[in-house]
Amino acid sequence: MHPTTRRALFGAGALLAAAPAFAQTALPDRPLRMILPVGPGGLTDAVGRILAEQMGAALGRTVVSENVAGAGSTLGALALLRAPADGMTLMTATNNHPVMNLLYPSFQHDPATAFAPVALAARQTFMLVVHKDVPATDMPGLIAWLRREGAAVNLGAGTPGTTNAMAGELLKATLNLDFTIVPYRAMANIVQDLITGRTQMMIDTPTVLRPLVDSGAVRALATTGAQRGAPDPSLPTMIEGGVPGFDVSAWQIIYVRADTPAPVLATLRAAARDALANPATVERLARIGVDTWPDTSPEAAQAHLRAEIERWAPLAARIRAG
Repeated sequence: MHPTTRRALFGAGALLAAAPAFAQTALPDRPLRMILPVGPGGLTDAVGRILAEQMGAALGRTVVSENVAGAGSTLGALALLRAPADGMTLMTATNNHPVMNLLYPSFQHDPATAFAPVALAARQTFMLVVHKDVPATDMPGLIAWLRREGAAVNLGAGTPGTTNAMAGELLKATLNLDFTIVPYRAMANIVQDLITGRTQMMIDTPTVLRPLVDSGAVRALATTGAQRGAPDPSLPTMIEGGVPGFDVSAWQIIYVRADTPAPVLATLRAAARDALANPATVERLARIGVDTWPDTSPEAAQAHLRAEIERWAPLAARIRAG
């Protein structure tokens, strides 16, 4: 073996060996907690559990996932803010994080300053599907049908502020449509009502919707990214289908309290960076149709959050105004 190669391998091994010891000095010797501010069964639940396991491996300890769902993720966010500021409690936040305080006035915390980003973790493009009996096979046909039927058409979504609900609100606002967004607390209930036809439309992730499309229970009409691609390159985008500027993806950011001590925050950020660079993490996320970001740094996470606040705040204000 070449001496340079031997030194490089030794150095890498030393770093790996030191990682658990570093974690031990910065964190108490007990399991960590990952709050998932959503119900079981959706994308953020699946992504958060993968992130918890992979961060646990990077830290050399267990990270326990816990669903704390309700009120547009504000219950989960409050659970994080009420936990000790010791870095032992984290949260996997998603698209509703930027507008929590705008849609739920009782949540009196600034999402950009009350939380410290650990990493910009994952993302996935949405799909729009309709029940098999809806008389539309493409977006122009769906738009025409929605204009005829108006409020009689139901779109199943989470509570106000959740990602799929905001996607529905954006569709309504962009085309001045009048369909009804029906809020649910549990993903399983949305899916059940979509299958039975009690709701006729849904905008959500391929993780949730692809099995329904494959079974024939629903029909996929479009994806929600700016360009064609995952989950199905043959599907047109919403923009191609006549919805200008419609570009919505689910995303996840790992957070802790903003007042977490700097050495602990540095440990968590290093663990998240290592976990997200781990091929095992990338592969597990890819299996559910999820990508990691090119830049997963906390700086990228904060920039992304501020851009999302600017983007969604006007729509959130419109929703609150009724």
